[in-house]
Amino acid sequence: MAAHSVQELHFPQLDIPITIDKLDSLLSNSYIQDSLYLSNLDDMIGVRAFTPTVYFYQSKGLKPVVQILKDALRSVLVPYYPFTGRLRETTNGKLELFFGPDQGALLVEAHSDVALADLGDLSVPNPAWIKLIYRFPDEEQYNVINMPLLIAQVTRFSCGGFSLGLRICHCLCDGLGAMQFLSAWAQTAKAGSLVINPNPCWDREIFKPRHPLKIGFPHTEFKRVDEGSGLTKNLWQGKPVQKCYRISRDYQSHLKGLAQSGGEFSCTTFDAMAAHVWRSWVKALDVTPLDYDLRLTFSVNARAKLKNPPLKDGFYGNALCVACATSTVERLVNGGLPETARLVQDSRLGITEEYLRSTIDYIDLNRPKRLEFGGKLTITQWTRFSIYESADFGWGRPVYAGPIDLTPTPQVCLFLPEGGEGEPSGAMVLCICLPECAFPKFRELLCLSRSK
Repeated sequence: MAAHSVQELHFPQLDIPITIDKLDSLLSNSYIQDSLYLSNLDDMIGVRAFTPTVYFYQSKGLKPVVQILKDALRSVLVPYYPFTGRLRETTNGKLELFFGPDQGALLVEAHSDVALADLGDLSVPNPAWIKLIYRFPDEEQYNVINMPLLIAQVTRFSCGGFSLGLRICHCLCDGLGAMQFLSAWAQTAKAGSLVINPNPCWDREIFKPRHPLKIGFPHTEFKRVDEGSGLTKNLWQGKPVQKCYRISRDYQSHLKGLAQSGGEFSCTTFDAMAAHVWRSWVKALDVTPLDYDLRLTFSVNARAKLKNPPLKDGFYGNALCVACATSTVERLVNGGLPETARLVQDSRLGITEEYLRSTIDYIDLNRPKRLEFGGKLTITQWTRFSIYESADFGWGRPVYAGPIDLTPTPQVCLFLPEGGEGEPSGAMVLCICLPECAFPKFRELLCLSRSK
């Protein structure tokens, strides 16, 4: 397998000068009730956050970009009026969505005196782009209470190009739901009048807990685990930094073949990639002791698994369930790729409708208050999102579309679709955090063409 199948991508250290010109609240008067129910899937502790993304577009001449985006957003917020509300806590700390005066989504206009070309390679997520996504000066990390649930920043560059920086509260939608909303906004901007297909569906009551509660699984994904390994210490021995790698389609297929070697079982590309990254990460961090249990978590889209009743077309809320694979350090370090891939596959296939219902009941009973990182790596897969196609507002596909910075939560790894202006090749961009001293070993392990 050729070395260029895995290519380390580099991004420059930047300090982008940004001037905020205007802040606009975009209201919707279409809501017909004071509050809306949020499900326990919308209220999971890991979902109480904003998902920041940025989209870059080359120069589009004299088109009034900001006005087009603002008019389209104002139109689409009528059917998607929940994005103009706010969140508050109710009984037992549960969240609900409510509406009142002086709310609305926030649209920020900004400009920069540099050109897009000065930002370096726009196909590689760069933590320096954080200034392109608006944050309030006194904002608390992870706070979603009484915050605008949609914050958009349009930044014009000196070359005529621009960026759209978005922060959408995860409590309102999962990744597929966000793509549905983004696509409606983009299609409306392109058409010059409201376009929604499918019609948005709230329907969070479908995920109400059962009475009596029925928790049929241990739900290791949520459990607090005392950090009895050296993982956290080794991860923070130097400040974790973000690195990105381009993984070719051929190399992904090669890993899948290695994971299936022996013909004992068939797995997906995700199973193989997740297993390979998990093993490489643990080995690069030199985690001990060998008998310590580690966790790999990832979200599974449960839409197709729901039969009783099925979700309606247009549902854009959270329909995710957290899968959790567990393994001792020894099995990850000394076992083979097929064994770990099977662990990933088993946890993925273990997400059933009953598991999802049990998750809802578990959260209702326990309502975890903090994220647990003990012995854990979380992989987030964006490669199946139509993020580039959904973000065509009439100016073509963005040069880059996606997240930018993992360093605040370094135990998260991203699988992203490849960016750039050419035709998609099927490659993925893998982003992960490690201390600088661990990357040579991680890179060597990642590039191995054998299964051990």
